[in-house]
Amino acid sequence: MSVQQSAFTGFTNPVDPTAAELRAWAYQPDSVSLQSMPADWDLLVAGDHLIGTLADLALDPRCPARRFALHCLHIYAADTVRTNFRAHPKRRLRKLVEQAEARGDDLNRQWAYNTRMLIARPDLFNYHDWCEGGLVRNPRKLGS
Repeated sequence: MSVQQSAFTGFTNPVDPTAAELRAWAYQPDSVSLQSMPADWDLLVAGDHLIGTLADLALDPRCPARRFALHCLHIYAADTVRTNFRAHPKRRLRKLVEQAEARGDDLNRQWAYNTRMLIARPDLFNYHDWCEGGLVRNPRKLGS
């Protein structure tokens, strides 16, 4: 799957980017240094309004910012489970998991597996792994 690409012209509001801006940036991520972005930008964009875009980007193996998108999916899953599904709807997370299982590669399916494990066993949550990129940098199946 390939997400439509367009020229990145910058973020109107980096704290609250649009889906189109995030998508355009994802295919030209070197055009903006992440160090110039607001602190915890990953936490800011990993919310309900952009999670569909992030999931699409994570599914596209040609997307240069794919690992960032996958990292945001980890944050979203952790936030959903840690708040007992108050931060984000359980059905939305399940839909993302099913999409990753059906259309994703090994990295996406591993995220889906780990998310299912986290739902079943919230004690598997580790902030470093889920929110600081540990499971993206060091992919592994949890609880096996």
